[in-house]
Amino acid sequence: MNRRTFWGFTLPSVVIMLVLMVFPLITTIWLGFHRLLIRDLNNPSWIGFANYQDVLTDPEFWSAFRFTMLFVVVTVPIQMIFGLGVALVLDAVGRGRSIYMAALLLPFIVTPVVGSLVFKDLFERGGLLSWLIEVVTDNPFAVEASNVKWLILIQSIWHVMPFAMITFFAGLQSLPEERMEASAIDGAGFWRNLWHVKIPHLRSLITFVGMISVMDAYRVYDSVFVWTGSRFTEAHTLQVYNVRVATAFDIGRLGKGNAIAVITVLGIFVVLIPFLWRSYKEQVSERL
Repeated sequence: MNRRTFWGFTLPSVVIMLVLMVFPLITTIWLGFHRLLIRDLNNPSWIGFANYQDVLTDPEFWSAFRFTMLFVVVTVPIQMIFGLGVALVLDAVGRGRSIYMAALLLPFIVTPVVGSLVFKDLFERGGLLSWLIEVVTDNPFAVEASNVKWLILIQSIWHVMPFAMITFFAGLQSLPEERMEASAIDGAGFWRNLWHVKIPHLRSLITFVGMISVMDAYRVYDSVFVWTGSRFTEAHTLQVYNVRVATAFDIGRLGKGNAIAVITVLGIFVVLIPFLWRSYKEQVSERL
């Protein structure tokens, strides 16, 4: 392929990425150094790193950061383990597989806001699960600061698990039968088969699902906002905190909001470093 043909294919994509990604990022960084309010959008004033200093000294930011890290650490491994387990079951099922798969994909197909509202209603006063808990424990159940974090985590795992499930299931379908037959001849049981045959085959998909899941978990907003709204600020994630700061009352500190966005992007890169390094090593090993 000559250079002219190469640029003919790649230039449209490069231009679109510059317009949709690079330009907004540069604008966000620039606005993060300004004092900019919703009620006075036409008069941004340069304040340097004052927004970043304000963010990093705000106790609510660190509270949101801690819960975001907890959200990532809890939901990503659990939804990947559950997804792999369900994918293995589906791979072993013959009759009715399409029905089971369609039912398991429903939480992922439903939009996050709708799924969160449905899940939340189950635990509200008069909800089915709230009633069952009251019957079993003889104590009324209500969503409050002491349990809202764990309810958010449970609902989020339920919502995102089908993504890992369908990805791992697709990977299992591409596993050569010869490997499975050789493993059976060698007398490998379920766990040896899983550890030495199936997981190595899914290694690249595990890295891919981990990266996507970490990015999604780090920037989660919809479900947390449905559960908390303006209440339970200790259960706010970075995205909820950012929106609350940027749209607060009639002030709306957009400059500070952009500074939070920049810090969030940097945080995502830091969290993704292990996955990116593993992906790089896998690519190098495949070329050798």
